[in-house]
Amino acid sequence: MKRILIVLGLLALGLGVAQKPKVVIGTGSTGGVFFYYGTALADILNKAGVAEFQPVQTGGSYDNLLLLRDRTNPQANTYYCALTTTDSAYVAFTGEEPRFKARPAKDQRVLFYMYPSFIHLVASEKSGIKVIQDLKGKRVSTGQPGSSTENLALLVLQAAGVKPESFAKRERLPVAEAAKALSEGTLDAFFWVGGVPTGSIVELSQSLGRKGDRIYLVPIDPKSTTAQVALKRFPGLLDTTTVPKSVYNTRTDVPGLNTGNILVCPQSLPQEVVYGMMKAVFENLQTLRSAVAAAKDTSLANTAKLYGRLAIPFHPGAEQYLKEVGAIR
Repeated sequence: MKRILIVLGLLALGLGVAQKPKVVIGTGSTGGVFFYYGTALADILNKAGVAEFQPVQTGGSYDNLLLLRDRTNPQANTYYCALTTTDSAYVAFTGEEPRFKARPAKDQRVLFYMYPSFIHLVASEKSGIKVIQDLKGKRVSTGQPGSSTENLALLVLQAAGVKPESFAKRERLPVAEAAKALSEGTLDAFFWVGGVPTGSIVELSQSLGRKGDRIYLVPIDPKSTTAQVALKRFPGLLDTTTVPKSVYNTRTDVPGLNTGNILVCPQSLPQEVVYGMMKAVFENLQTLRSAVAAAKDTSLANTAKLYGRLAIPFHPGAEQYLKEVGAIR
């Protein structure tokens, strides 16, 4: 009888473990902050034990949002969460992005704010590129096809009156490959929308320094037509900012634009799981910040600023936690 009870107990325990939801977290390309942030996040959440979390490498925001929309399967207890820029989440939610026109990603719900992403336009001093218009006749990467980087790069180029057809060669590379190509002299400039600092660009700065060159971030003046067109396109989602010269060893501080980054999960992800995720993250912020420098901006205060500002609703589990800790009413 005792043996039967032990077996039944083990079976019950096995069923309890099996019933834990599987949550896949879409991150980004190797060398970008999304990849490192998502990996560190999954580690923290797995240790909390609220579900089984698995980070996956992707092309970034839009890939992640497509996974959330198309691969989430509550019947199979499998859910896809997405690290995404706020502008990507917005156009996927409204259906303005072509890939979401027929089926907008209406099921996405906000959990928390992660950090701002700078619209980097990276060159070297020896390239002679000083302003966006200097990209004409150069070899330029506009980011991976269909990525948030590419969409924002094309928006910036359009606002500056520069057509990609005017480039000597257009590449569409992830950040690590673009940085390597620029270091090796097969690329003159590249766009990258990512957290500050981005590891691949820090390494590029060091590589150029060893060759007697220096990294150059093309500035975007907040008062320029380029900045104003971009800000008008995404009101409340893009902001002006400045990257200190100490970050990438540029000669001066660099003005430009950034977009926010958020974690979104499907509405169907159980409320208690999302509540547990929020609790685990905000009770282990120091661990996250030690793993990813950009996470210094992950905070209850920054998350609360987004509440009611975005067209995308917050997940009920996130709202429950934020109200419990007094971040929102």
